[in-house]
Amino acid sequence: EITSLLSLYDGQFSGEQEIRVNSPFWILNIPSEEMARGLMKRTVCAKSIFELWGHGRSAGELYASLKSYPTDKMLPYLQSDSTYKVHIHTFNKTLTQAQKIKKIDALEFLPFKGKVSLKNPEHIFWILEDYGMDPNNVPEEPFHLYFGRWIADGQRELIESYSVKKRHFIGNTSMDACLSFIMANHGRIKPNDVVYDPFVGTGGLLISSAHFGAYVCGTDIDYNTIHGLGKASRKNQKWRGPDENIRANLRQYGLEKYYLDALVSDSSRPIWRKGMLFDAIITDPPYGIREATRRTGSQKETVKSAERSTENHIFVSSNYHLSDIFFDLLKFAAEYLVMGGRLVYWLPIYRPEYTEEIIPRHPCLKLISNCEQMLSSHTSRRLITMEKVKEFKDQDQNSYLLDGQYMPYRGHNSFREKYFSGVTKRIAKEEKDNQK
Repeated sequence: EITSLLSLYDGQFSGEQEIRVNSPFWILNIPSEEMARGLMKRTVCAKSIFELWGHGRSAGELYASLKSYPTDKMLPYLQSDSTYKVHIHTFNKTLTQAQKIKKIDALEFLPFKGKVSLKNPEHIFWILEDYGMDPNNVPEEPFHLYFGRWIADGQRELIESYSVKKRHFIGNTSMDACLSFIMANHGRIKPNDVVYDPFVGTGGLLISSAHFGAYVCGTDIDYNTIHGLGKASRKNQKWRGPDENIRANLRQYGLEKYYLDALVSDSSRPIWRKGMLFDAIITDPPYGIREATRRTGSQKETVKSAERSTENHIFVSSNYHLSDIFFDLLKFAAEYLVMGGRLVYWLPIYRPEYTEEIIPRHPCLKLISNCEQMLSSHTSRRLITMEKVKEFKDQDQNSYLLDGQYMPYRGHNSFREKYFSGVTKRIAKEEKDNQK
C-alpha cells in the first residue's frame, strides 16, 4: 500500500530505506513533508508518520544519534515562543507512568526552549520503543528506539466509520472496509478516475474508490443483488427492504454523486464499446459456496438458440470455471484499462500446492504486487495488483503465460484448470465445515 501511494505522489522507496520484517516500525526516505502528509491522508495500514531525529538499538545509541542530528533542523520547533509535549509509545510492553517520566527526563540535553502544553501543543514529539512481536517473550530492554517529530496520522478511523456492520445494504461476502481501502490504494485511485468492478455484488469496493473522489460503476450477473431484491443477508431480517441497493450505500456516506450505475451483465461477455474506458478495475471474483461462479448460457441452450428466435430468450446460467474467470478478467483489463491503469483482485490459493506460476499473466499487464491474506492453515487468498504497460493488440486476445512464454489459451485444458478446480473444492469444503 505504501509503495503504491508513494508512486501516486511521484515518490519512491529510496535505497537507504530500512524495512524490518519483524517490526511494526519502518524507516523511509521521503522527499518532503508535504508528500508524507499526502501519504497519510490515504493509508489505512500506517498509523502515524514522524520526522526521525534519532534512533538506536539502546538508549545510549539513541542519545548519540540525537546529538548528531543537525541543530538547524531542530531549532524551528524548539523556539521559546512555541509549545510542545513528548509522548512515549512502547510496542508489546506497558510502562508505568514513573518509567515514562524517567525516559522523558533523560532527553533534557535537547535544546527545548518552549513551554510544555499537554492539551494543545504546537509540536508533538514521540519516543517509540520496539519490544518485538512475541507477547509471550517480552525482553527487558527494547530491540530498537526512535525519537521524532509527529507529522500526521493515517486514516485508520475509516475502518470503523465505513464498517460493514453499519452499512445499509450488505451481502454474504461484502468486502471488509479495511481491505476495500487497501485495494483502492493499491489501484492508486485519485479524484475523477473512473473505476469499474465486474463482480460488483453489493458494491463494497465502489465505496472506497468513491471516498477518494473516483466515479464508480459495476456489473454483476445476479439480477436480485443489483436491484436489491430477494432474501436479506442481515441477521433477523428475512427480505431486503425497498431501498437496499448500491446507490443507497453511496448515499449513506454522502458519495452518491460519484455513482455512475450498476448493470446486470455477464463478465465473460463484455458489453462495452471498444477502447480504453477505465482508470482502474478493482474486484473480488466469486469463489466458494457463498458466491457461486456462474455465467450465462449452457451447452443445451446454445444448440436450442440456433433453432429459434432470440426475441424472448431468457438466459440460463452455467458453471464458470475459476481459471476462466481470471483469464477473462485479465483479458478484459488488458483491453479496457487506460495505459498505466491498474487491475486489483483477489486470487484464492491452496497453500501446500501454491507456486507463483499459477498467478494468471497477460502480455499487456505487469505484476506489481502479490500479498497474502491467510484464511486457514491450508487456504489463503492473494491480493494481486497489475498495471497495464502495453497497448492491447488483436494477437493478445487469447494469451496466457506458461514457462516464461505467452501461449494461446486452450479453454478448459489450461494448465491452471486442475489447480483452480481443486482450490474451489477445498474452499467449499472448509466453508461447509465452518457452517457445521
